[in-house]
Amino acid sequence: MIKSVVLFFGKIETMKKLLGILVLGLLVCTNIYAENIRHTYFAGGCFWCMEESFEKAIGVQEVISGYSGGDLPNPTYKEVTYKNTGHFETVKIIYDKNKINFENLLNLYWTNIDPFDAAGQFCDKGLSYRSAVFYQNNLQKELIEKSIKNIEKKFNGKKVVTFVRKFENFYPAENYHQDYYQERFVNYLMYKKACGRTEQLKKIWQ
Repeated sequence: MIKSVVLFFGKIETMKKLLGILVLGLLVCTNIYAENIRHTYFAGGCFWCMEESFEKAIGVQEVISGYSGGDLPNPTYKEVTYKNTGHFETVKIIYDKNKINFENLLNLYWTNIDPFDAAGQFCDKGLSYRSAVFYQNNLQKELIEKSIKNIEKKFNGKKVVTFVRKFENFYPAENYHQDYYQERFVNYLMYKKACGRTEQLKKIWQ
């Protein structure tokens, strides 16, 4: 009887040790994962379209539609669209730097916008629909400026009008804007086709 009790409690202690090792392992993995996660911010006209483009990229964890570049805190869609808030329709891209880096994302960004349109993007015109790249450090700024020079050279000196701004703030858009291309798939396809975004991108970057 005593031997059975000792063996029983011995098993409990072993299980406790194994559980402790498992928890420690999970904490280490979580910390490593967190260290690899980065955020970056791009404005390229309609944020629905930008979400679709970036969420398909390997290494991108999530894309959030929102507003950035202005001074008004917690703006609404109507305020950003119809008032001079200074905000751009922007996407926050959450990515794993071990699978995709800022330069990769920047290259993907350029091929999904018209960098020569100062009035907006495609069928969407207005201050909030203009293109902008937000940098968070000097290295990112240098990469952006270098990529702009390369684009202008490729297009025989045609001037890129995309804004280059230091990142200051980001405010998520209303819930109905998030994952719009998935949640309202039919409406999104109708909008995208009417806007002619895909066709115009092919003409620019072919």
